[in-house]
Amino acid sequence: TLERLFTSRPALETAPLVPMASHRIKARDGLELVSYLTLPKGSDVGMDGRPDRPLPLVLNVHGGPWARDRYGYNPEHQWLANRGYAVLSVNYRGSTGFGKAFVNAADGQWGARMHDDLIDAVNWAVASKIAQKDKVAIYGGSFGGYAALVGLAFTPKDFACGVSIVGPSNLNTLLASIPPYWTAFLDNFRKRVADPRTSEGRALLRERSPLFRADKIERPLLIAQGANDPRVKQAEADQIVQAMTAKNIPVTYLLYADEGHGFARPENRLSFYAAAEAFLGQCLGGQKEPIGNDFRGASIAVPTGKEAVPGLGEALVRTGRP
Repeated sequence: TLERLFTSRPALETAPLVPMASHRIKARDGLELVSYLTLPKGSDVGMDGRPDRPLPLVLNVHGGPWARDRYGYNPEHQWLANRGYAVLSVNYRGSTGFGKAFVNAADGQWGARMHDDLIDAVNWAVASKIAQKDKVAIYGGSFGGYAALVGLAFTPKDFACGVSIVGPSNLNTLLASIPPYWTAFLDNFRKRVADPRTSEGRALLRERSPLFRADKIERPLLIAQGANDPRVKQAEADQIVQAMTAKNIPVTYLLYADEGHGFARPENRLSFYAAAEAFLGQCLGGQKEPIGNDFRGASIAVPTGKEAVPGLGEALVRTGRP
């Protein structure tokens, strides 16, 4: 028997949380992808880790990419499941914690086999009657934001919409703007992504950059960026937004003047999640709360695309934001 020793988050004990289930998904080349699925409350009567009917799904892609998703409490999983979505996180090749061979399998595979793993996971979810094929969103930050851009630009019909948070759009400019504290890590990038010092490397980086396929994007896209991001600079978001608007392709761009690589201030986090919830609700049909006063105290600005998200423009006016 197990004896509970302590509760680390007692405030959550009365919250309507739902369990997370683990699954092992086979990639097209046979690689096993350890993945985690969270379902809305009441959607899995049999408690077998699969819903009783297919649901809209959010593919939540972790950053890094040399990191991993883990089993346990995940606030974004709980938020999205509460809004009626199945939420799937996949340890695609390159994720850590599964051995050197698994990490090495991602060398040179940004936007290629790493993306195939995500597509294979979505196809598994559809075949397993977990996800509705026409209602799958791709969502993530940092490398996960890059994956969201790749999803919409490289496989434009596979996702209903995407949310990219501080995601690089141009791998050449990403590597050219490496911050000083990443210098020791630069050789790892050159080995595992591509080497921009060679013409072949620069060509590969361009080939795997969503910026140069921005004209292929046809589904709704929400981009969020910190203006002070030292890792993925604002130019990464600006470039793809400019490329899309030049082609009259709709995009909604959230910019935070006082944030960096991710959003630290609670007011900014609340404003982002309010906007993202409204965006996903329009795209996937899940539940959403009115934005209301969620922008109060936030530094949010929306340079383009405010009309594409219900309530976004009105919330900006109420709080005097541009």
